[in-house]
Amino acid sequence: MNPMPRRAFLAGMGALALAPRLAAAQAVPFDPEARIAAAKLGGAVAFAVIDPATGALLAERQADLPMAPASTLKSVTALYALDRLGPAHRFATRVIRAGDMLVLAGGGDPVLDTDALDELAAAAVAAERASGRAAPLGFAVWGGALPRIARLDPAQDEYLPYNPSISGMILNFNRVHLDWRRGDKDYQLSLQARGRRLSPRAYTASVAAVDRSLPLFTYESGKLESWTIARRSLGKSGSRWLPVRRPELYAGDVFQTLCRSRGLVLPAPEVIEVLPEGTEIARHDSMALDAIIRDMMEYSTNLTAEVIGLAASGASGTAGSAAAMADWLRGQGIADGFAFRDHSGLSPENRVTARAMARLAAGPGRMRGLRAMMKTIPLRDAKGKRKPGDIAIEAKTGTLNFVSNLAGYAQRAGGRELAFAILTADEPRRAATQGQELPEGVSGWIRRSKALQQALIETWCADA
Repeated sequence: MNPMPRRAFLAGMGALALAPRLAAAQAVPFDPEARIAAAKLGGAVAFAVIDPATGALLAERQADLPMAPASTLKSVTALYALDRLGPAHRFATRVIRAGDMLVLAGGGDPVLDTDALDELAAAAVAAERASGRAAPLGFAVWGGALPRIARLDPAQDEYLPYNPSISGMILNFNRVHLDWRRGDKDYQLSLQARGRRLSPRAYTASVAAVDRSLPLFTYESGKLESWTIARRSLGKSGSRWLPVRRPELYAGDVFQTLCRSRGLVLPAPEVIEVLPEGTEIARHDSMALDAIIRDMMEYSTNLTAEVIGLAASGASGTAGSAAAMADWLRGQGIADGFAFRDHSGLSPENRVTARAMARLAAGPGRMRGLRAMMKTIPLRDAKGKRKPGDIAIEAKTGTLNFVSNLAGYAQRAGGRELAFAILTADEPRRAATQGQELPEGVSGWIRRSKALQQALIETWCADA
């Protein structure tokens, strides 16, 4: 997408002598201001480019303007968690026998899924059988390893799956999978705790189709988590994830089902606030933190970011944990240009500058191998299809309504490494559509922003 060609096309050998003059005559200088105006984003466009080897600032525009980082904030969270917990840290989910009670004790594992919980249930059932004890008279779930947070961002729509609840007991990113299919008389709907291999029914939640157009979903929390969905919004069939608001009961329900399939019948789960003393009979350890972070950077999971940030700080809530992360960043030599309200970037109150993000990549990020944990961003042509090129981009995207950011590293083959941050936002339109899912105009706006980001990077790499 770089409009400045490096060579003129030569039709034959006789044109070789004229090549330098033709190239000079046909070259069109890249004008970032003209390209920014042509993108028609409105709002603000800021960027900063740093040579990590020397610390030299190579390019900038509004580099000290505080803007919403969106999910680029996860780069800070990743480095913070690695520094405080260590790359080999693992989160443990345990089954404890405490007298006549069995306890499922969450350890804040952000990537625990139904398949892993099934392995834990198998180990627990085997241990119970080997012990010769009578079946437990009680079954409890403990999620006190992390503070309980009702919603990551209360301003976001209730039904958005990337805005779940958090506690120390997490299953399937605290989401439940909704499937629907039109039958002869009405829709058939189901809610499942979907894993890669197993998908048991989720008995702690219910869903019903109702005759309306809007709202798309409603939610009530009583004996069950009760959802309704607008029948007129449903096609012949479909599926989507819904957030779980009572994660301990959700995980306990699924664990109970998995144990029952092996012959161990447990009572209905209850939530406890204090973990009793007892004997650990089964345990599941998560993959190492550095692997968890790679997945987080690839799929931009908000829950993972909040969990590892909370685990790193040990704070009692999101605000205090975000403040602790900000203090840590100041200790890394980046003293200003940011204000944090969470670890995922979901809150619109987060603020960073392009200069601070570029300095993060060039300094602490480079020292701790952040580039290797980032997602590879492919080059694309004007139609959005992947195109070949000699520029490697490893970076973190960040997207909210009318916010599109990219921060990380770019390097042309044989050229020098660049650390960069590009922040784009139309703040009035973002505020007007806060919490909405895909408001009108946002998809085209984001496409234009991403095209601008790539044009800037291609130009910087050509000059490097």
